[in-house]
Amino acid sequence: MSPLHPGYFADPFILRHQNQYFAFGTGQHAREGRAFEVLTSTDLIHWTSLGGALEPVEGFEEGDYWAPEVAFSDGTFYMYYSVGHGDKGQHLRVATSQKPEGPYIDQKLKLVPDEPFAIDPSPFQDEDGQWYLYYARDFLDGDRVGTALVVDRLKSMTELEGNPQVVLRASQDWQIYQRNREMYGQTLDWHTLEGPFVVKRNGKCYCFYSGGAWINDTYGVNFAVADHPLGPWTEPLGHASVLNTHLTGLTGPGHNAVVTDAEGQDHIVFHAWNTEQTQRQLYVWPLEWREMGPVVGKG
Repeated sequence: MSPLHPGYFADPFILRHQNQYFAFGTGQHAREGRAFEVLTSTDLIHWTSLGGALEPVEGFEEGDYWAPEVAFSDGTFYMYYSVGHGDKGQHLRVATSQKPEGPYIDQKLKLVPDEPFAIDPSPFQDEDGQWYLYYARDFLDGDRVGTALVVDRLKSMTELEGNPQVVLRASQDWQIYQRNREMYGQTLDWHTLEGPFVVKRNGKCYCFYSGGAWINDTYGVNFAVADHPLGPWTEPLGHASVLNTHLTGLTGPGHNAVVTDAEGQDHIVFHAWNTEQTQRQLYVWPLEWREMGPVVGKG
């Protein structure tokens, strides 16, 4: 149950390319002038740091870079991520590279320019070749306001269709980030759904997401199911059924991705706090599929 990397490595994503694995994560500091430390492995167990992956964006040299994920299409690697200053002005961007480890060069595009807050972009390609981008944005309407999940088609790897569909809104108390939070000039019980990640198994789309407060042990992962990447989505279980502190013995496990090894075994990639709660660290555990959905085995 030990973390696989000693450093701070939050919001992890792992890309398998030519039987080599590349892990990208949110870090406390840029490496060698670049954001997002990248690790490499041949077995998902032993990891070596390759330094930073993303060249800084003009105007955000001292910015906060969050939650990178990488897609490979037509010989180019596309990194989707958000950047802002703290939680102010976080917006979605895309960078490209000819190598999986980078360096990635920002394409000078805001993918959702009209959103005041957007994070956690996650690309997914359906079996027909169509790409989609899932992400989290803020909602101020309804009974449970807060950050929640949407999806939009990608017209190209660097342009969205501009017709986002709601994937999930908050529906449970366990998804509360903070009560009486000051947001948008109001005092609100703020809910958070974030970190969407979609895979297709047995003809169904499964959207994993994290809910609650990433800063403590309320954080966990649940899933929803749909027949199509645009939904509609349903949640078979109304709690953090995939990852939670009680289930794993780890504090605040979440913001997961899924990677499939060369033998076809799925693994869930996630972070959890160290004992001192000073670092979110990398974990990779086996993932099985049961009648009721995904089940995690301890690493």
